Order: sequence, then C-alpha cells, then structure tokens
Amino acid sequence: MQQTQYRKLIRDRVPEIIRQDGYDCTLEIMGEEEYRQALQEKLVEEALEAASANEEHLLTELADLCEVMGALMDLSGIGPEALRNEQQRRRDERGSFKQRLRLLSIISPANE
Repeated sequence: MQQTQYRKLIRDRVPEIIRQDGYDCTLEIMGEEEYRQALQEKLVEEALEAASANEEHLLTELADLCEVMGALMDLSGIGPEALRNEQQRRRDERGSFKQRLRLLSIISPANE
C-alpha cells in the first residue's frame, strides 16, 4: 500500500471519484481563512495552467479558473453584478485588450 500526500484544495466530487476508482483518501474541512488561502493558491495554479494551455485545453482551463474565481467571490461576498460593474469601470478607466497593444518602452519628457 502506497500513500501520496497532497494537502491541496480539491473539487467536492473528487473523493467520490477517487473511491470509485478503488482508492481511499483522507480529507479535512478547512476553516475560513485556510480556505481563503487555499483558493488564492488555486487561483494562481489555474491561471498558470490557463496561460500555458494549447487551443485544445484552453476552454477547460478557463472554466477551472472561473470556478475558483466564483468560489473566492462567494467567500468574499462579491456577486457577479459587482464583478461586471468593476470590470466595466476598469475598462472605462484603462481600456480593454482589443487593440492588441504591447508596450515596448516609455520615453521620459526632455525636462526631467
């Protein structure tokens, strides 16, 4: 019998899937602050996976990223409308990414 340690946030149905595959697992329920930290770590993990995904896997990785974002929003009391409003505010203030602009350099004014 071999035991592998993880200590990571998992989706709710993963224990059921593990058991259906003939394995057993140990679990713990995290407190709110531990859960928040685990969600923030998972957010980075999923963002990195989405950033490196090929076209075939991009949709799945973006869906995983959105799932973690939704859980973090729920925990923080942020509703979808508040997120959309903030997204629009940021878009109005800073723009979107439609023009595909890449900043190459910034040149200081002559009087500096």
